[in-house]
Amino acid sequence: MYAARLAAELQSRLPVHLFGMGGPRMREAGVELIADSKEVAVIGILEAWSKIPKLVRILNRMVFETRQRKPALAILTDFPGFHLRLARKLKRAGTPVVYFVCPQFWAWRPRRANLVRKRFVRGLCIFPFEERWYRERGVAADFIGHPLVGEVRATVTREQFAAAHGLDPALPIVALLPGSRHSELAQHMPVMLEACPAIAQGRGAQFVLAVAPDVQPEDLARYLKPNVPVTLVTGATYDAVGAADLAIVSSGTATVETALLGTPMVVIYRVSAVTWAMARRLVRTPMVAMVNLIAGRRVVPELLQSDFTPERVAAEAGRLLDSPAAREQIRNDLAEVCERLGPPGAIARAADIIQGML
Repeated sequence: MYAARLAAELQSRLPVHLFGMGGPRMREAGVELIADSKEVAVIGILEAWSKIPKLVRILNRMVFETRQRKPALAILTDFPGFHLRLARKLKRAGTPVVYFVCPQFWAWRPRRANLVRKRFVRGLCIFPFEERWYRERGVAADFIGHPLVGEVRATVTREQFAAAHGLDPALPIVALLPGSRHSELAQHMPVMLEACPAIAQGRGAQFVLAVAPDVQPEDLARYLKPNVPVTLVTGATYDAVGAADLAIVSSGTATVETALLGTPMVVIYRVSAVTWAMARRLVRTPMVAMVNLIAGRRVVPELLQSDFTPERVAAEAGRLLDSPAAREQIRNDLAEVCERLGPPGAIARAADIIQGML
């Protein structure tokens, strides 16, 4: 999403041809795709093993195309397990490399910042504390602000959203955001749906499931239950979250989007037991949710791994739905988080830097 917006911005300024790896948004933005990012999308250490042969093939394809085309610049977005290796090969091929959305190495494997320093000529950071962290480690880093600031907004009122989807605006609305990858749906959907009856009991809560752009109806059908009424919403995630009294959100970018919409949330996440055991050895932060890390304190509940159970989800959601004061406190805390994300215009600032380099 971020790379597609950057591609569109660069093409509006310069006569450039862009090629690389991406998805539907990048293709629509005019990028010539020589590899589909969906082929390598995976969450988890153990889960990545099955993708290694495909990752290697795509890596070699990218390097071959780079050597043939000799681009003026390579712009790599996040995805450090792949891009650190690609950057090493691109540098050897004589192509300068920019890191657009520097990885969160401050949270895990901080020594990898040395590889960013060696292999990238510039690093663009989207969180305010990252610029200093990377610069202290010798990386030529710039804080551009978060690309979502100024872009995330609901297009309808709560009443309009409720009317369009057959909901009662006088009753609580709970938005479910389980993630988009198959592994996330498998880990999150059953627990979320099992928690719904307890959340609804005595409150009349209504549930809307915001369907991610890459998720197909058949991906969700296996998890839905006839005794748990859930309204599926496609192409209107911001409207669904903006209309909700509470969101139950898979940890990741969706938590930042939910914060920008000012909706109280419960953050959830689960991976395989092996991945979790390995991750706990690597992760250096006391919290996982990005909104909590930006705030520097726990402003929203986190239910991770063994804590992510139907009972715990129902308890946290019920506590917040029953307490307008608690929800208002979260809204105030989220407003503080949003202020720290910087002003709108992150993509334009990234394009300024890259245009100057070109």
